[in-house]
Amino acid sequence: MMELLSCRNITFIFLTVLILTAEASESESGESSIISRFQQYLKINTAQPSPRYEEAAEFLISEGKRLSLESQSIEFVEGKPLVLLKWEGTKPHLPSIFLYSHTDVVPSEHSKWTHHPFSAHLDSQGRIFARGSQDMKCVGMQYLEALRRLKARNFHPLRSIYLAFAPDEEIGGHDGAEKLAQSEIFQRMNVGVVLDEGLASPDAHYRAFYAERSPWWLVIKAVGAPGHGSKLYDNSAMENLLKSIEAIRRFRASQFDLIKAGFKAEGEVVSVNMVFLKAGTPSPTGFVMNLQPSEAEAGFDIRVPPTADPESLERRIAEEWAPSSRNMSFSFKQKASTHSKSGKPLLTKTDSSNPWWSLLENAVEMAGSKLGKPEVFPAATDARYFRDLGLPAIGFSPMANTPILLHDHNEFLHKDEYLKGIEIYESIIKAYASFNDHGRDGASKDEL
Repeated sequence: MMELLSCRNITFIFLTVLILTAEASESESGESSIISRFQQYLKINTAQPSPRYEEAAEFLISEGKRLSLESQSIEFVEGKPLVLLKWEGTKPHLPSIFLYSHTDVVPSEHSKWTHHPFSAHLDSQGRIFARGSQDMKCVGMQYLEALRRLKARNFHPLRSIYLAFAPDEEIGGHDGAEKLAQSEIFQRMNVGVVLDEGLASPDAHYRAFYAERSPWWLVIKAVGAPGHGSKLYDNSAMENLLKSIEAIRRFRASQFDLIKAGFKAEGEVVSVNMVFLKAGTPSPTGFVMNLQPSEAEAGFDIRVPPTADPESLERRIAEEWAPSSRNMSFSFKQKASTHSKSGKPLLTKTDSSNPWWSLLENAVEMAGSKLGKPEVFPAATDARYFRDLGLPAIGFSPMANTPILLHDHNEFLHKDEYLKGIEIYESIIKAYASFNDHGRDGASKDEL
């Protein structure tokens, strides 16, 4: 009788454990839990210039351990941790899959938001309001949730999968992605393909980016003899600078017209925007109004696509925008190259010669969606540091039917789009990690 009771008790305990384990697993994968984890990450204030990186790193490492991923926190620069997670493949000699994201976000003007930018408020319409909801904490958490789903389905990747959560992308990525790309750690990872951030799509198609425009931050300076505010004379500093600004305005208009006419997409033209104008002689009440200044400066944010001729643009700057004959000079605060170290344009092929692009298209379709036309990212991302190594890098953030609100007030992502994006990444990661054509890996690395 005692043996029978013991067996019954053991059976009861065993079944109870199974039920609790199933309930826990269901709770982990349930919609509310998925959204809650996203909100936890969004609530961590990682805004520049004082991001709470340590708190973000602790959260991400904790999530990695819950998924039984290998985890480490790397500080190329003190106080700026880069979290690296790894799911080792069954064939670790194959080039790995690198899922990249950044942890920092841009500052917010809190008073101009409907909800606090770090409240991760979920409204009655299903919109999650937070700085980073689109750029790009969504992607980092979608990677993790996609891996959670794959593990729950007992998937075993052939290729090792790395997830990186890096600092400082919003201020250039020099202490994050750039140092990682140059490190021995990255060399040992044997990366075959990189996924990084993209942009939201206002329609039903997802957007994928094969290149990006390089930032040239130009400062033009004009000098001239000072004079009385009432005097008319040639080649004053202000007159010369205004001539340059007008020439730049005409060039900007010509590029913008190509977009308006539908001949080119935003990422395919050279954009120029004036970001500051500095001139005048300060006084206790403002500026001296009857004195023409001897110096004047203007700053411009220029974005150059990899298909443009950088030498021609620099000649235009030297000869037309800031000619020395008008007592003008120019310098660059930043001038990123449009070409790799091997001299090739910094872009990733989108045809059949690149298996990773074909796999991406097919995986998105398998998940019930479609990609739009391949695009050049209009701004700069950390993907450039990996393309510079000759690696194929694709910018992709699965946000369809969503207004583009990165860096804007009231940035949000609808919870349904966030959840759908997890399905998309599950399909992509499964396809990438199962790809077994090692002979085509080497070819894809030569495409830049």
